[in-house]
Amino acid sequence: MGAQWKHAGRTANASKRGALMGKLVKELVVAAKLGGADPDGNARLRAAVEAARKQSVPRDTMDRAIKRGAGLLDEPVNYELITFEGFAPHQVPVIVECLTDNRNRTSADMRLLFRKAQLGAMGSVQWMFERWGVVEATQAGKGTDLEGVAIEAGAQNVEPLESAEVPEGSTGGRFFCDTKDLDAVSKYLTSNSWTVTLSEMAWQAKNKVELGGEQLKEVTEFLQNVDDNDDVHRVYAAIG
Repeated sequence: MGAQWKHAGRTANASKRGALMGKLVKELVVAAKLGGADPDGNARLRAAVEAARKQSVPRDTMDRAIKRGAGLLDEPVNYELITFEGFAPHQVPVIVECLTDNRNRTSADMRLLFRKAQLGAMGSVQWMFERWGVVEATQAGKGTDLEGVAIEAGAQNVEPLESAEVPEGSTGGRFFCDTKDLDAVSKYLTSNSWTVTLSEMAWQAKNKVELGGEQLKEVTEFLQNVDDNDDVHRVYAAIG
């Protein structure tokens, strides 16, 4: 399991497409707010634009989101990042990052979603994870030496992306690096014909809980319900 838990078929599920596009647009807004409106100088925004293009978000929608985030429109941007920690069923450690314009609403939603699990205090599970820079990217062609690319890019580790996340006939990798090297790794890949679809700091579990059968099904359903919430931005779970 990679840096971020993702439920199967998320991008292909038509019933969730509207919610997914909303999250992609929100990421464009926040990326532009934090790093400016120029994708060439903002790795997070560059990746957000590529991810939005991959899901066919209209160009005018993307442009408006970027301008809004960069303060070029007369529309306030008041999203804040709120992090929740706790345990999914069967004591699986979970970190949930939310982007919200209403802290009280989001907190109430998380308490409701965790009613069959355990919502903890800040720091209750964070020590079970490590903070990394993570870049997800694809490149046309098969047989690419991912480990060699990772070394050249300055990443500490790499793992292949799942086949559903990679265009046919391409190679995909998830590159892990020191947080301070995130922009450099992203720029190296971009300049070497890789298409970067994610570039951000993320949590990775130090140890993972191995589950099977009904236990795995129960935890997966729980994580899906959390991830489906409109304010949830990323879900990280220590599940094998």
